[in-house]
Amino acid sequence: MNLALAPVDALFGAVAIVVAAKTVAWLLQLRTRNAGIVDAIWAWSLGGLAVWFAATGAGDATVRAFTGALGGLWGLRLGWHLWVRNWGAAEDWRYAGFRARWGAKADRNMWFFFQFQNIFTLLLASSAFLVPASQGVAVPDVALALSALIWAGSVLGESIADRQLEAFRQDPANRGQVCDRGLWGWSRHPNYFFETLHWLAYVPLAWGSDLLPLTFVAPVVMAALLLKMSGLPILEAGLVQRKPGYADYMRRTSAFIPLPPRRG
Repeated sequence: MNLALAPVDALFGAVAIVVAAKTVAWLLQLRTRNAGIVDAIWAWSLGGLAVWFAATGAGDATVRAFTGALGGLWGLRLGWHLWVRNWGAAEDWRYAGFRARWGAKADRNMWFFFQFQNIFTLLLASSAFLVPASQGVAVPDVALALSALIWAGSVLGESIADRQLEAFRQDPANRGQVCDRGLWGWSRHPNYFFETLHWLAYVPLAWGSDLLPLTFVAPVVMAALLLKMSGLPILEAGLVQRKPGYADYMRRTSAFIPLPPRRG
């Protein structure tokens, strides 16, 4: 299906989608008092935008199909993982900290915080999905193969990291301990690494386009979010305080790129 909207009209539609999605997340957190469910809705809404831009783009049909399928499946998997992890669980300490700090204004501020996240959601989606979906020229098979290879490797790597961490958490003997097994022995945040790598999968889909440089915005934005803003700095500041062995884990383990652990 191709609705063939102008890119600016498709972008306005995307704005409506993400505002509605985050409003649903906000309403759910009002009921559950668990703002962490927004993480799953973030992933699902981004995957939905991949399908939206693929359906409304005027570009090559094969490129649009790749864009919608890869982005949609990525969002479906990650969203389900986050939903299962957060639904019915205690609120993530980072969101709980915001709620405590905001006090009586927590519900109002949470809505604005959720909507503020949409700035980054739209940056990711427009650069990774809108650009290739609007490309009118077919890309060579090697570009499609490269896109699929990067996507498969990154999603598989992130899935393995997620499962390893979840299995570690489910073992009562590991309570209060630092997960340094499997991929987590080579990187403190292998899920962050593979998540960032995933956004490079859409670069080859803009092969030959004058707008190809814009597709690099998505991995750069994701890396900045995870390494400099809402990810690693906040997470590790709390982990150092809550887990006695985490400082030593930081000393011997790469922060991002999986590398052999340091000795001594």
